[in-house]
Amino acid sequence: MRIIIEILLTGIAVSVAAFLVPGVYVEGFLSAIIAGLLIALANATIGTILRLFTLPINILTLGLMSFVISVLMVLLVDSFMKGFNTSGFLSALIFAAVLSLIKMVFGALK
Repeated sequence: MRIIIEILLTGIAVSVAAFLVPGVYVEGFLSAIIAGLLIALANATIGTILRLFTLPINILTLGLMSFVISVLMVLLVDSFMKGFNTSGFLSALIFAAVLSLIKMVFGALK
């Protein structure tokens, strides 16, 4: 039951972030759920590998490189999905920041 709630909250977070950020389009709630799951999966797999390879740069930039990798994962999901679209790097950057803030609020409400 908890996993279902997490998936629904991820879909809500992606929907709200797409509504707030200009240049990000999500076709519907199902597309938002799938986009959220794919972003989480990309961050967990490819993002982790990239973070290991960029560890020295990440230390020098005080973690900023991890955020850039998260933005790149949003752009990667954008290239794979038809129902999720960002208009470029800047809108993906703002979307990733807003999505992180929304998920942080959801985590605090648990």
